[in-house]
Amino acid sequence: MLLDRGEVRAARLQRHGGLVPGLVADTRLISRQMGSRRGTLRFENGEEALVDGLPPDASEGTMLRAVVTRSAIAEIGRHKRALAKPTSAAPRPAPGLAESLRATGIAVRVVRRFPEDPWPERIAEAADGVIGFAGGTLLVSPTPAMTLIDVDGTLAPAPLAMAAVPAIAVTIGRLDLNGSIGIDFPSLERREDRRALDEALDRALAHWPHQRTAINGFGFVQLVSKLERPSLAAAVRHDRARAGALLLLRQAEDVTAPGDLLLTCHPRVAAAVEPTWREDLARRTGRAIRWHTDAGLALLSGFAQAVSP
Repeated sequence: MLLDRGEVRAARLQRHGGLVPGLVADTRLISRQMGSRRGTLRFENGEEALVDGLPPDASEGTMLRAVVTRSAIAEIGRHKRALAKPTSAAPRPAPGLAESLRATGIAVRVVRRFPEDPWPERIAEAADGVIGFAGGTLLVSPTPAMTLIDVDGTLAPAPLAMAAVPAIAVTIGRLDLNGSIGIDFPSLERREDRRALDEALDRALAHWPHQRTAINGFGFVQLVSKLERPSLAAAVRHDRARAGALLLLRQAEDVTAPGDLLLTCHPRVAAAVEPTWREDLARRTGRAIRWHTDAGLALLSGFAQAVSP
């Protein structure tokens, strides 16, 4: 979380497991397209990655050292495998989230908890994609082609578009949006209005490395940034049950009243809790853990409470 006077300006989530950018490891080349420098690698954990830049003499079955450049990304209807490229660098584990942020020059402090946990609100925002601002709302929708942001509201088109710009800049940071992003502003017929909106976007997004198109007469603009990981919105929507499980475990650790811990949630959320997570919760809290499932609860609506032993 990037906090500015208590307000969340940006968030990033890196879950354990899976291939993470920066990992350097020896892999096996399991397939190669004939006449192409592209193929598929299998890492030691069994996960596969697409590789580009293969040397001419690399044949199927050979070992190859590679660095991961993009994590796998799950989308509606398909799963994009991780990306990698050959390297001569020494093997190294994937950097942790704090390490990768420090590498970009950001000052990082690792904390166990925030005074007022902002994660429930951020996860809910990522799940429904609806972000309000004065005069309108944004609707964020991850798609296989790009993340779409639709601007809607009651203001006239030009004022509505201008009012949406600060909210868009904050949303890109809070939901860790990256890759290709399409923004659908209201149609702006006057060239002066489009120019003013272009300038406002330049100012609001000056801190964020990206390229973009100019706004066309239909109000559409495309932003393109480096794609290294699934956004917070994509990660939550792909597996809401797992997101609900992790939120519930965080909430359980905050219960201060004495007694056993009773965790109530949807059955799919309970099923998403890995055995080691249950063990870690019991160890960290020093309590007996009970579970109650209720199919009527939403996946993100689980709750924890103290009960008598």
